[in-house]
Amino acid sequence: MTLPMIGAPAARTTGSPVLEIRNLVVDYGYGDDRVRALRGVDLTLHEGEVLGLAGESGCGKSTLVYAATRLLPPPGLISGGQVLYYPGDGAEPVDIIRQPERELRAARWRDIAIVFQGAMNSLNPVFRIGRQLTDTIAAHRPEWSRTELDGRARELLTMVGISPERVRSYPHQLSGGMRQRVMIAMALALEPRVLIMDEPTTALDVVMQRQIVEQIVELRERLGFSVIFITHDVSLLIEIADRIAIMYAGEIVEDASADEVYRRPRHPYSRGLLRSFPPLHGPRRELEGIPGAPPDFRHLPTGCPFAPRCRYAFEPCRELDPGLGETRFVESGRRVACHLHDQRADLVPAELAVRG
Repeated sequence: MTLPMIGAPAARTTGSPVLEIRNLVVDYGYGDDRVRALRGVDLTLHEGEVLGLAGESGCGKSTLVYAATRLLPPPGLISGGQVLYYPGDGAEPVDIIRQPERELRAARWRDIAIVFQGAMNSLNPVFRIGRQLTDTIAAHRPEWSRTELDGRARELLTMVGISPERVRSYPHQLSGGMRQRVMIAMALALEPRVLIMDEPTTALDVVMQRQIVEQIVELRERLGFSVIFITHDVSLLIEIADRIAIMYAGEIVEDASADEVYRRPRHPYSRGLLRSFPPLHGPRRELEGIPGAPPDFRHLPTGCPFAPRCRYAFEPCRELDPGLGETRFVESGRRVACHLHDQRADLVPAELAVRG
Protein backbone atom coordinates (compact mmCIF):
# COMPACT_ATOMS: atom_id res chain seq x y z
CA MET A 1 0.00 0.00 0.00
CA THR A 2 1.06 3.57 -0.58
CA LEU A 3 0.79 6.56 1.68
CA PRO A 4 -2.10 8.99 1.21
CA MET A 5 -1.04 11.61 -1.31
CA ILE A 6 -0.89 15.19 -0.11
CA GLY A 7 0.70 16.61 -3.26
CA ALA A 8 4.28 17.49 -4.03
CA PRO A 9 6.16 19.39 -1.31
CA ALA A 10 7.59 22.82 -1.79
CA ALA A 11 11.27 22.62 -2.71
CA ARG A 12 13.64 23.28 0.19
CA THR A 13 16.79 25.32 -0.12
CA THR A 14 19.81 23.04 -0.28
CA GLY A 15 23.50 23.80 0.03
CA SER A 16 26.74 22.66 -1.49
CA PRO A 17 27.43 19.01 -2.44
CA VAL A 18 28.07 16.61 0.44
CA LEU A 19 28.27 13.37 -1.60
CA GLU A 20 29.01 13.15 -5.32
CA ILE A 21 28.95 9.95 -7.39
CA ARG A 22 30.82 10.21 -10.68
CA ASN A 23 30.64 7.66 -13.50
CA LEU A 24 30.25 4.72 -11.10
CA VAL A 25 30.52 1.30 -12.76
CA VAL A 26 29.72 -1.97 -10.95
CA ASP A 27 30.01 -5.54 -12.24
CA TYR A 28 28.84 -8.84 -10.78
CA GLY A 29 31.20 -11.71 -11.55
CA TYR A 30 34.51 -11.77 -13.36
CA GLY A 31 35.88 -12.26 -16.84
CA ASP A 32 33.61 -12.84 -19.80
CA ASP A 33 30.70 -13.93 -17.59
CA ARG A 34 30.48 -10.69 -15.61
CA VAL A 35 27.24 -8.68 -15.65
CA ARG A 36 27.36 -4.88 -15.64
CA ALA A 37 24.87 -3.77 -12.98
CA LEU A 38 25.70 -0.04 -12.95
CA ARG A 39 26.71 1.70 -16.15
CA GLY A 40 28.35 5.05 -15.43
CA VAL A 41 26.00 6.51 -12.81
CA ASP A 42 26.31 10.21 -11.90
CA LEU A 43 24.44 11.56 -8.88
CA THR A 44 24.94 14.40 -6.38
CA LEU A 45 23.51 14.80 -2.87
CA HIS A 46 23.53 18.35 -1.48
CA GLU A 47 23.76 19.59 2.09
CA GLY A 48 20.39 19.33 3.85
CA GLU A 49 18.70 17.63 0.88
CA VAL A 50 16.38 14.64 0.74
CA LEU A 51 17.19 12.79 -2.47
CA GLY A 52 14.78 10.06 -3.51
CA LEU A 53 16.02 7.11 -5.56
CA ALA A 54 13.22 5.16 -7.24
CA GLY A 55 12.74 2.37 -9.75
CA GLU A 56 11.52 -1.18 -10.19
CA SER A 57 13.07 -4.03 -8.23
CA GLY A 58 16.39 -5.04 -9.74
CA CYS A 59 17.15 -1.70 -11.40
CA GLY A 60 20.30 -1.14 -9.31
CA LYS A 61 19.16 1.13 -6.45
CA SER A 62 20.65 -0.87 -3.57
CA THR A 63 23.72 -1.79 -5.63
CA LEU A 64 24.36 1.92 -6.13
CA VAL A 65 24.39 2.88 -2.45
CA TYR A 66 26.23 -0.25 -1.29
CA ALA A 67 28.91 0.36 -3.91
CA ALA A 68 29.10 4.04 -2.96
CA THR A 69 29.78 3.08 0.67
CA ARG A 70 31.99 0.09 -0.22
CA LEU A 71 29.62 -2.37 1.42
CA LEU A 72 28.96 -4.28 -1.79
CA PRO A 73 29.19 -8.03 -1.08
CA PRO A 74 30.98 -10.46 -3.44
CA PRO A 75 30.79 -11.10 -6.33
CA GLY A 76 30.06 -7.37 -6.71
CA LEU A 77 33.04 -5.43 -8.04
CA ILE A 78 33.47 -1.68 -8.46
CA SER A 79 35.07 -1.37 -11.90
CA GLY A 80 35.34 2.40 -12.20
CA GLY A 81 34.26 5.83 -11.06
CA GLN A 82 34.55 8.03 -7.99
CA VAL A 83 32.47 8.64 -4.86
CA LEU A 84 33.49 11.96 -3.34
CA TYR A 85 32.56 12.87 0.22
CA TYR A 86 32.90 16.56 1.09
CA PRO A 87 33.84 16.99 4.79
CA GLY A 88 33.00 20.70 4.76
CA ASP A 89 34.91 23.66 6.24
CA GLY A 90 36.91 23.97 3.02
CA ALA A 91 38.53 20.54 3.36
CA GLU A 92 39.39 18.57 0.24
CA PRO A 93 36.88 15.90 -0.80
CA VAL A 94 37.65 12.25 0.01
CA ASP A 95 37.25 9.54 -2.64
CA ILE A 96 35.56 6.72 -0.72
CA ILE A 97 36.41 4.18 -3.43
CA ARG A 98 40.14 4.71 -2.84
CA GLN A 99 40.05 5.48 0.88
CA PRO A 100 42.30 3.26 3.07
CA GLU A 101 40.37 0.62 5.00
CA ARG A 102 41.28 2.01 8.42
CA GLU A 103 40.01 5.49 7.51
CA LEU A 104 36.90 4.03 5.91
CA ARG A 105 35.96 2.08 9.04
CA ALA A 106 36.35 5.23 11.15
CA ALA A 107 34.22 7.26 8.73
CA ARG A 108 31.31 4.81 8.58
CA TRP A 109 28.45 5.81 10.91
CA ARG A 110 30.38 9.01 11.72
CA ASP A 111 30.05 10.62 8.26
CA ILE A 112 27.70 8.28 6.37
CA ALA A 113 25.25 5.83 7.97
CA ILE A 114 22.82 3.31 6.47
CA VAL A 115 19.43 2.04 7.55
CA PHE A 116 19.39 -1.40 5.96
CA GLN A 117 16.39 -3.05 4.36
CA GLY A 118 14.71 -5.54 6.72
CA ALA A 119 15.23 -4.53 10.34
CA MET A 120 14.68 -8.05 11.72
CA ASN A 121 17.52 -9.39 9.57
CA SER A 122 19.82 -6.48 10.48
CA LEU A 123 19.41 -6.73 14.26
CA ASN A 124 21.09 -9.56 16.15
CA PRO A 125 18.28 -11.71 17.63
CA VAL A 126 20.30 -12.88 20.66
CA PHE A 127 21.37 -9.44 21.95
CA ARG A 128 19.21 -6.85 23.66
CA ILE A 129 18.49 -3.59 21.85
CA GLY A 130 20.57 -1.56 24.29
CA ARG A 131 23.61 -3.80 23.77
CA GLN A 132 23.45 -3.37 20.01
CA LEU A 133 23.17 0.40 20.29
CA THR A 134 26.04 0.74 22.75
CA ASP A 135 28.31 -1.60 20.77
CA THR A 136 27.89 0.63 17.73
CA ILE A 137 28.80 3.75 19.71
CA ALA A 138 31.67 2.12 21.62
CA ALA A 139 33.36 1.07 18.38
CA HIS A 140 33.82 4.77 17.55
CA ARG A 141 33.94 6.24 21.08
CA PRO A 142 36.12 3.80 23.07
CA GLU A 143 36.80 6.45 25.70
CA TRP A 144 33.14 6.62 26.77
CA SER A 145 32.16 5.00 30.07
CA ARG A 146 29.40 2.41 30.39
CA THR A 147 27.17 5.04 32.01
CA GLU A 148 27.65 7.40 29.07
CA LEU A 149 26.95 4.63 26.57
CA ASP A 150 23.76 3.54 28.33
CA GLY A 151 22.61 7.13 28.60
CA ARG A 152 23.16 7.70 24.90
CA ALA A 153 21.25 4.50 24.01
CA ARG A 154 18.26 5.65 26.04
CA GLU A 155 18.47 9.10 24.50
CA LEU A 156 18.44 7.63 20.99
CA LEU A 157 15.39 5.48 21.68
CA THR A 158 13.55 8.49 23.08
CA MET A 159 14.51 10.50 20.00
CA VAL A 160 12.77 7.98 17.70
CA GLY A 161 9.68 7.69 19.88
CA ILE A 162 10.45 4.49 21.80
CA SER A 163 10.40 4.20 25.59
CA PRO A 164 13.97 4.17 26.95
CA GLU A 165 13.03 1.14 29.05
CA ARG A 166 13.07 -0.86 25.81
CA VAL A 167 16.86 -1.04 25.98
CA ARG A 168 16.28 -4.34 27.82
CA SER A 169 14.12 -5.79 25.01
CA TYR A 170 15.16 -8.30 22.38
CA PRO A 171 14.32 -7.62 18.69
CA HIS A 172 11.55 -10.25 18.62
CA GLN A 173 9.79 -8.42 21.45
CA LEU A 174 9.33 -5.32 19.29
CA SER A 175 6.88 -4.68 16.47
CA GLY A 176 8.10 -4.23 12.91
CA GLY A 177 7.77 -0.46 13.14
CA MET A 178 9.67 -0.31 16.43
CA ARG A 179 12.49 -2.43 15.02
CA GLN A 180 12.74 -0.04 12.08
CA ARG A 181 12.92 2.89 14.50
CA VAL A 182 15.73 1.14 16.38
CA MET A 183 17.65 0.88 13.10
CA ILE A 184 17.14 4.60 12.52
CA ALA A 185 18.34 5.33 16.06
CA MET A 186 21.43 3.20 15.49
CA ALA A 187 22.21 5.01 12.24
CA LEU A 188 21.93 8.41 13.97
CA ALA A 189 24.00 7.41 17.00
CA LEU A 190 27.07 9.40 15.88
CA GLU A 191 25.09 12.20 14.18
CA PRO A 192 26.27 11.54 10.59
CA ARG A 193 25.95 14.15 7.85
CA VAL A 194 24.54 11.62 5.34
CA LEU A 195 21.83 9.05 6.08
CA ILE A 196 21.08 6.37 3.47
CA MET A 197 17.75 4.60 3.88
CA ASP A 198 17.25 1.42 1.86
CA GLU A 199 13.47 0.92 1.58
CA PRO A 200 12.85 1.58 5.31
CA THR A 201 9.06 1.17 5.02
CA THR A 202 9.06 -2.19 3.21
CA ALA A 203 6.65 -4.75 4.73
CA LEU A 204 5.09 -2.15 7.06
CA ASP A 205 1.40 -1.31 7.01
CA VAL A 206 0.31 2.07 5.67
CA VAL A 207 -0.19 3.59 9.15
CA MET A 208 3.30 2.58 10.27
CA GLN A 209 4.71 3.84 6.97
CA ARG A 210 3.23 7.22 7.74
CA GLN A 211 4.73 7.27 11.23
CA ILE A 212 8.19 6.25 10.01
CA VAL A 213 8.18 8.88 7.27
CA GLU A 214 7.03 11.60 9.66
CA GLN A 215 9.75 10.54 12.09
CA ILE A 216 12.42 10.83 9.39
CA VAL A 217 11.20 14.26 8.33
CA GLU A 218 11.13 15.52 11.92
CA LEU A 219 14.64 14.22 12.69
CA ARG A 220 16.01 15.62 9.47
CA GLU A 221 14.62 19.07 10.29
CA ARG A 222 16.05 18.89 13.81
CA LEU A 223 19.50 17.43 13.07
CA GLY A 224 20.10 18.76 9.55
CA PHE A 225 21.51 15.62 7.92
CA SER A 226 21.14 14.83 4.21
CA VAL A 227 19.14 11.78 3.12
CA ILE A 228 19.20 9.32 0.24
CA PHE A 229 15.83 7.56 0.42
CA ILE A 230 15.53 4.40 -1.70
CA THR A 231 12.13 2.97 -2.62
CA HIS A 232 10.11 1.57 -5.50
CA ASP A 233 7.15 3.70 -4.41
CA VAL A 234 7.36 7.07 -6.18
CA SER A 235 4.21 8.31 -4.44
CA LEU A 236 6.02 8.13 -1.11
CA LEU A 237 8.95 10.17 -2.43
CA ILE A 238 6.68 12.89 -3.75
CA GLU A 239 5.82 13.74 -0.14
CA ILE A 240 9.25 13.83 1.46
CA ALA A 241 11.93 14.34 -1.21
CA ASP A 242 13.39 17.58 -2.52
CA ARG A 243 14.71 15.84 -5.62
CA ILE A 244 14.05 12.46 -7.25
CA ALA A 245 16.35 10.32 -9.39
CA ILE A 246 14.67 7.55 -11.40
CA MET A 247 16.74 4.43 -12.15
CA TYR A 248 16.27 1.90 -14.91
CA ALA A 249 18.59 -0.94 -15.98
CA GLY A 250 21.56 0.35 -14.02
CA GLU A 251 21.27 3.97 -15.17
CA ILE A 252 19.71 7.22 -14.01
CA VAL A 253 17.06 8.07 -16.61
CA GLU A 254 15.62 11.19 -14.97
CA ASP A 255 16.89 13.55 -12.27
CA ALA A 256 14.72 16.52 -11.27
CA SER A 257 12.94 18.19 -8.38
CA ALA A 258 10.14 16.19 -6.78
CA ASP A 259 7.59 18.75 -7.94
CA GLU A 260 8.76 18.53 -11.57
CA VAL A 261 8.72 14.73 -11.55
CA TYR A 262 5.21 14.73 -10.06
CA ARG A 263 3.67 17.36 -12.33
CA ARG A 264 5.71 17.02 -15.53
CA PRO A 265 7.55 13.68 -15.80
CA ARG A 266 9.71 13.82 -18.92
CA HIS A 267 10.87 10.22 -19.25
CA PRO A 268 8.16 7.69 -20.27
CA TYR A 269 9.40 5.34 -17.54
CA SER A 270 8.89 8.03 -14.86
CA ARG A 271 5.40 8.63 -16.21
CA GLY A 272 4.67 4.90 -16.08
CA LEU A 273 5.79 4.64 -12.45
CA LEU A 274 3.60 7.56 -11.43
CA ARG A 275 0.55 6.10 -13.21
CA SER A 276 1.01 2.65 -11.70
CA PHE A 277 -0.77 3.57 -8.47
CA PRO A 278 -4.32 4.91 -8.02
CA PRO A 279 -4.82 8.58 -7.08
CA LEU A 280 -6.66 9.19 -3.84
CA HIS A 281 -7.83 12.64 -4.93
CA GLY A 282 -9.38 14.03 -8.10
CA PRO A 283 -11.16 12.21 -10.92
CA ARG A 284 -10.85 8.47 -11.41
CA ARG A 285 -8.54 7.25 -14.14
CA GLU A 286 -7.53 3.89 -15.45
CA LEU A 287 -4.21 2.56 -14.19
CA GLU A 288 -1.69 2.28 -17.01
CA GLY A 289 1.28 0.44 -15.56
CA ILE A 290 4.34 -0.40 -17.63
CA PRO A 291 4.09 -3.20 -20.20
CA GLY A 292 6.69 -5.94 -20.39
CA ALA A 293 9.42 -6.69 -17.86
CA PRO A 294 12.80 -5.15 -16.95
CA PRO A 295 15.59 -6.20 -19.33
CA ASP A 296 18.08 -8.99 -18.73
CA PHE A 297 21.35 -7.28 -17.77
CA ARG A 298 23.25 -9.96 -19.66
CA HIS A 299 21.53 -9.05 -22.91
CA LEU A 300 20.62 -5.37 -22.83
CA PRO A 301 19.07 -4.02 -26.03
CA THR A 302 21.02 -1.60 -28.19
CA GLY A 303 20.06 2.04 -27.94
CA CYS A 304 17.75 3.04 -25.10
CA PRO A 305 17.27 0.12 -22.66
CA PHE A 306 13.64 1.17 -22.12
CA ALA A 307 12.76 1.24 -25.84
CA PRO A 308 11.23 -2.30 -25.98
CA ARG A 309 8.66 -1.26 -23.32
CA CYS A 310 8.11 2.35 -24.43
CA ARG A 311 4.95 3.33 -26.32
CA TYR A 312 6.72 6.45 -27.66
CA ALA A 313 9.83 4.72 -29.01
CA PHE A 314 10.92 5.66 -32.55
CA GLU A 315 13.89 4.74 -34.72
CA PRO A 316 16.77 6.50 -32.87
CA CYS A 317 15.63 4.92 -29.59
CA ARG A 318 16.53 1.45 -30.92
CA GLU A 319 19.94 2.49 -32.22
CA LEU A 320 21.36 5.30 -30.07
CA ASP A 321 21.77 5.45 -26.28
CA PRO A 322 20.30 8.87 -25.39
CA GLY A 323 22.53 9.45 -22.36
CA LEU A 324 21.59 11.62 -19.38
CA GLY A 325 21.58 15.32 -20.23
CA GLU A 326 19.72 18.61 -20.41
CA THR A 327 16.36 18.74 -22.19
CA ARG A 328 15.47 20.97 -25.10
CA PHE A 329 12.92 22.68 -22.83
CA VAL A 330 15.80 24.47 -21.04
CA GLU A 331 14.82 23.30 -17.54
CA SER A 332 17.41 24.26 -14.97
CA GLY A 333 18.57 21.43 -12.72
CA ARG A 334 16.80 18.73 -14.74
CA ARG A 335 18.41 15.85 -16.64
CA VAL A 336 16.65 13.22 -18.74
CA ALA A 337 17.89 10.26 -20.79
CA CYS A 338 15.32 10.28 -23.59
CA HIS A 339 15.40 11.09 -27.30
CA LEU A 340 11.94 12.67 -27.03
CA HIS A 341 13.56 15.56 -25.20
CA ASP A 342 16.88 15.63 -27.02
CA GLN A 343 18.28 19.08 -27.74
CA ARG A 344 18.49 18.03 -31.39
CA ALA A 345 14.85 18.62 -32.24
CA ASP A 346 15.35 17.19 -35.74
CA LEU A 347 15.57 13.70 -34.21
CA VAL A 348 12.03 13.82 -32.82
CA PRO A 349 9.00 13.27 -35.07
CA ALA A 350 6.49 16.11 -34.85
CA GLU A 351 3.67 13.92 -33.48
CA LEU A 352 5.90 12.80 -30.61
CA ALA A 353 7.47 16.17 -29.92
CA VAL A 354 4.02 17.61 -29.14
CA ARG A 355 3.57 15.05 -26.36
CA GLY A 356 6.78 16.22 -24.77
